[in-house]
Amino acid sequence: MIELLAPAGSMEALRAAVQNGANAVYLGAGSFNARMGAKNFTDDELQEAVSYCHVRGVQVHLTLNTLASDRELPKVAELIRVAARRGVDAFIVQDLGIVSLCRQIAPHIPVHASTQMSIHSLEGVQQAAAMGVSRVVLARELPREDIAYICKHSPVEIEVFVHGALCMSYSGQCYLSGVIGTRSGNRGQCAQPCRLPYGYGRFEDKYPLSLKDNCLIDYLRELERMGVASIKIEGRAKRPEYVATAVRVYRNALDTGSVTREDARDLHNIFSRQGFTDGYYRRQTGPGMFGVRQEGREDRALLTTARASYESGERQLVPVNFLAILRRGEPAQLAVLDDRGNRCLTKGEAPQLALNRPLTEEDLAARLQKTGGTPFYSTGCQAVVEPELTLSAAAINGMRRDVLAELAAVRGRVDCPPLNVPVPITIRKGERAPSQLTASVLKAEQITLSLLEAKPAVLYIPLTELYENRQLLRQMPEETELCAVLPRVIWDSERRQVEEQLVLLRGLGLTTVLVGNIGHIAMAKSIGLQVRGDFGLNVFNSRTLQILQKQGLRSLLCSFELTLPQIRDLSKDLPVELMAYGRLPLMLTENCIIRNRTGNCACGSGPTKLVDRKGQEFPIVRDPGTCRSVVLNGKKLYLLDRRTNLQQLGIWAMRLQFTTENPSEVNRVVADYLAEAPFDAAGCTRGLYQRGVE
Repeated sequence: MIELLAPAGSMEALRAAVQNGANAVYLGAGSFNARMGAKNFTDDELQEAVSYCHVRGVQVHLTLNTLASDRELPKVAELIRVAARRGVDAFIVQDLGIVSLCRQIAPHIPVHASTQMSIHSLEGVQQAAAMGVSRVVLARELPREDIAYICKHSPVEIEVFVHGALCMSYSGQCYLSGVIGTRSGNRGQCAQPCRLPYGYGRFEDKYPLSLKDNCLIDYLRELERMGVASIKIEGRAKRPEYVATAVRVYRNALDTGSVTREDARDLHNIFSRQGFTDGYYRRQTGPGMFGVRQEGREDRALLTTARASYESGERQLVPVNFLAILRRGEPAQLAVLDDRGNRCLTKGEAPQLALNRPLTEEDLAARLQKTGGTPFYSTGCQAVVEPELTLSAAAINGMRRDVLAELAAVRGRVDCPPLNVPVPITIRKGERAPSQLTASVLKAEQITLSLLEAKPAVLYIPLTELYENRQLLRQMPEETELCAVLPRVIWDSERRQVEEQLVLLRGLGLTTVLVGNIGHIAMAKSIGLQVRGDFGLNVFNSRTLQILQKQGLRSLLCSFELTLPQIRDLSKDLPVELMAYGRLPLMLTENCIIRNRTGNCACGSGPTKLVDRKGQEFPIVRDPGTCRSVVLNGKKLYLLDRRTNLQQLGIWAMRLQFTTENPSEVNRVVADYLAEAPFDAAGCTRGLYQRGVE
């Protein structure tokens, strides 16, 4: 049976989910989850939550789905130990370093790859499985055909979001909130700037980044046939009434195979942004997917009904069987057996001789099956009653209460095996030597003579751009390695074309590719190419770096959400690259932002800008080889004046990232790099290297 997984941002929301039919809940505890704005759970509340759920046959998945720095990893390890002792059933994780901690400390608890890992292909699923993950939460942008393909061939369980808020950017690839306000989505602090108004070229009261909520309730049977193991409702930051309503409606749809008009209305009334969308699932992106939250009159009757579902009474979720024996001169005996094989026994007072009507086996069974007010319901009762005996209703009820209370205690008990101490890692300091120069271009025309004369160690160019300008492989100076940049997103349905281009270029002398997703490592290596790692891998700590080093990567561009001291302290098991100049990529979107405005994709012909209410500009470029959009920061990152000082970080190289620059601007930047030209505070930014992120 497909699992219905519900959000729990508080104990009240958790009860709402369970009482309305969720098979599992996911929640956050501590400081390492992607909804720090939710109430989340204290240690004592986590214990209460797990016990409450386990008694009722519901699993608890703990979200650990943020990036953590080296200094934070000991706290993460302690949270893993606490959660394991409390009996959580799974960890939902983004950071590869935290995946390794979970597997080392509590190997008996499954690890699920969060949608924050940006996994969108079968090879991404396989790579995660090889790292010890037992379930993958797929990117929400995937269409039904790709979901079906992955499910058919996946070595692990697949989880799919079916309802709730959609991020404009691929999850794990959004840096907008972090860069403009230090509240990083990768750290659970997203301020949701995508919900604000923007204009094209000038500020307008439009919402080109605000998607409607996802709703796949009409496709549940199809998802089940595909082999999807779990369907997930988003909403840990939403109120309990929302959780109660959404879970109830999806539970009804799963059980009955249909959606009533009343249920559809309730979904809309409890929360929507001008309706819902299934555009990604049906591969029909466009302006119809966008909407904003409009405040109106609340449906008070719906809210009252929702609250009553978890405040009044108890949903009977757990099937049990009773066995009762009443013999003359012996204490009455009552046993109960649940669906997990747990068996509990209690004894009561001895039955008496009946003065009037004796107690029959049918009477006893009927009284025992009155389990209202408990999580249990009777599926059968065997009763052995010797003739002419009776037992008071109070005595029978007392036995039933006692045996069910004991059963609840057994079901809520945690049997945690011994936990392990994680294997310590050795920190390897990088050399305090002059860092090398690397450069990344978006267009072949940006490869100027001045750039080549600066002798970059590596020159990164998009795969499709290199494919169309193959002569570049013969024109590179001997000291410069030409490296093809793969798109950060390559669906399985897009893979063949990418492979064909790589094979051809490999035959012409290409040796190395740059990847920003774990799903692309194996593909590149299978073609005989070496691999370097890009910012999309979100390397935030030394454990993650060492894991990727074991995957055979040659170098890594660390996360630009790290501070310079954090980069200095990273273990340099691999040559570490630092982005020192360029427009930071803030969003990677499946929806083409330009086409949504004009009906035509013109983002490849030149930069287009979004402008926010403060007048800040955000250029938009096409992700090469795709119709996906990349939103760039308006101000350019600039550390060129600190080139000599940055040598103290132990980094291998400083990267110049060229996106919107024309050839003359490229030449000027190269000259600034060589001269360590001063910082221009009006037009440039230090990024997050000094202020960091929350």
